[in-house]
Amino acid sequence: MPDSPEHVNVLIVGAGLSGIGAAVHLQQNCPGKSYAILESREAIGGTWDLFRYPGIRSDSDMFTLGYSFKPWLGENSITDGESILDYINETAREYGVGEKVRFGHKVLAAEWSSADARWTVRAERDGEPVEITCDWLYGCTGYYRYDEGFSPNFEGTERFQGEIVHPQHWPEDLDYAGKRVLVIGSGATAMTLVPAMAERAAHVTMLQRSPTYVIARPARDALAHLLRRLLPEKAAYAATRWKNVFLMLASYKISRRWPQVIKRIIRKEAQAKLPEGYDVDTHFKPRYNPWDERLCVVPNGDLFKAIGSGKAEVVTDHVETFTEKGVRLQSGRELEADVIVTATGLNMLVFGGLQLLIDGKEKQLSETVGYKGMMFSGVPNMCIAMGYTNASFTLKTDLVADYVCRLLKHMDANGYRVATPKAPGPEVGTEPFIDLKSGYVLRSLDQLPKQATAHPWRLHQNYAQDIRLLRKGPIDDEIEFSRGGTAAAASNQPSEVAAVA
Repeated sequence: MPDSPEHVNVLIVGAGLSGIGAAVHLQQNCPGKSYAILESREAIGGTWDLFRYPGIRSDSDMFTLGYSFKPWLGENSITDGESILDYINETAREYGVGEKVRFGHKVLAAEWSSADARWTVRAERDGEPVEITCDWLYGCTGYYRYDEGFSPNFEGTERFQGEIVHPQHWPEDLDYAGKRVLVIGSGATAMTLVPAMAERAAHVTMLQRSPTYVIARPARDALAHLLRRLLPEKAAYAATRWKNVFLMLASYKISRRWPQVIKRIIRKEAQAKLPEGYDVDTHFKPRYNPWDERLCVVPNGDLFKAIGSGKAEVVTDHVETFTEKGVRLQSGRELEADVIVTATGLNMLVFGGLQLLIDGKEKQLSETVGYKGMMFSGVPNMCIAMGYTNASFTLKTDLVADYVCRLLKHMDANGYRVATPKAPGPEVGTEPFIDLKSGYVLRSLDQLPKQATAHPWRLHQNYAQDIRLLRKGPIDDEIEFSRGGTAAAASNQPSEVAAVA
């Protein structure tokens, strides 16, 4: 008889920013729980270890992107990817969670057994199958595919005589010094690449189909540094964190309520930072309202400075075809380039694309309704860490970790082995899980779960509200608890259930 698979109480999938944070929360708040972290790559850091393109940075400030339990002590609030990766690795070492990471483990499937009240997770390492069982499955895989980005089918790419690269797979040996670079795209990645590459390239052109909202913010938070001098480290961090949270929430709410006012403010700021007479309305005046898509933050206005210096330009047009020398646009203009960067976006992928089965039957998350933005109707003992669309990712994942720890302790205190969110009734309407209109979201709506119009199925995108819901709110609303498992299944008797509506 083969040996039984290794078993842990909690299995975390993903060793990026949210996975390391989840492990620390679990270790601190549920010290009796055993856990392991499965990571498909060979390093900690997730996004911040994968992406290596020039200038990579976060457009969220580190006082809110950083962990609630570990103050960010860096010089800049909006900082580079290498500094963020160092912060994640430092956290893993400081709290001793790095030793729990199993590298090179690509998770393929997870199957729930009601008879055993546990998950069996199937992974692959060096081509060999690996199985591990757990009581609770915790997805910290982010929301996009790590193996490929989104690349539209541009006509004529085979004719181009230069190099074509996607930022998600940046070649280490790419030399663009003194060359003409064309960046296709207008999202956060393109906004990062253009000023960074302009420092070495002969010229950089950003080609966009339509404008994006771009706002300049100081990379260094002067108030945060003042508070560091006046207050203890943790108090200064907490004060700066809450200051930035309230600013983000206020900006979002005002943008939604008075979009025309915010449009005018953003346009006026861009006009002030661009050369006199610049065609702001063509290149920096979007057709949509603020926060229909995420706003792009450029630290110290570096994109505007690159344009003002003449080292970079923005062209708003559509690609007709690639040519031998570059790209011909629908207007007839040809943009010549030596290197073309297709910063055309990401492909979303929920929970790393693993196959989910419950008692032998495949379960599609797209058929479920999200519970508190972290669990799913009809799926027992499982959650994912998904961040905000209008604020820093870690604000939400920290709260998810807090809630999971509360839930696990509640289950232990009451002898429950299973927690399953109940589906809302048919009278409750449903909506898309994410309300952004960005291309990468719209392309993936059929893969995502739904959200409902009523609590606790509503995704608030509001940190203050989620604190009340996840850290202070009831632990058992709309969850069915069970003491089930092997004994109940063997006796063919219904397990004892506690349901709280």
